[in-house]
Amino acid sequence: MSKLNVDIKPVRDIISKFGDGQDSNLIAILQQSQDAYGYLPKTALKEISRLTDIPLTRIFGVVTFYSQFALIPRGKHAIKVCSGTACHVKGADDVKQKMKDILNVGEGETTPDYQFTLETVACIGTCFLAPVMMIDERYFGKLTADKASDIVQKYSEKTQE
Repeated sequence: MSKLNVDIKPVRDIISKFGDGQDSNLIAILQQSQDAYGYLPKTALKEISRLTDIPLTRIFGVVTFYSQFALIPRGKHAIKVCSGTACHVKGADDVKQKMKDILNVGEGETTPDYQFTLETVACIGTCFLAPVMMIDERYFGKLTADKASDIVQKYSEKTQE
């Protein structure tokens, strides 16, 4: 968990939009809070608990159950490498290893400059393009390790412009 000082005003603004239905809107509150911070800082979660009267343990239960939520800062770009059967058979392990090597991170880790977070997902649902990776919401298919490397290099160059 981050020990950085976190401005809790965004959480207060988000919760104020939900009026009395805060308990039934917990996931929406968490999603909007994550959008505001890029992850869910502990300070923000404590404030959500305080303002909604939802126990912090229940909030943590929801946050840790759903993979969409992150408790640590994530990169500007999420790289998701598919590990489904079709992708695995067609070389996804080579693509994933190349990503680890060029980013110098492991699965689920974020680069020190917070530009990239590398994830492995069970299936992206585009088996006909195997092997596949996504960067943010964009799909890249029929990859080789070198093609994947070139794609990430282009994203790196864009972030430095």
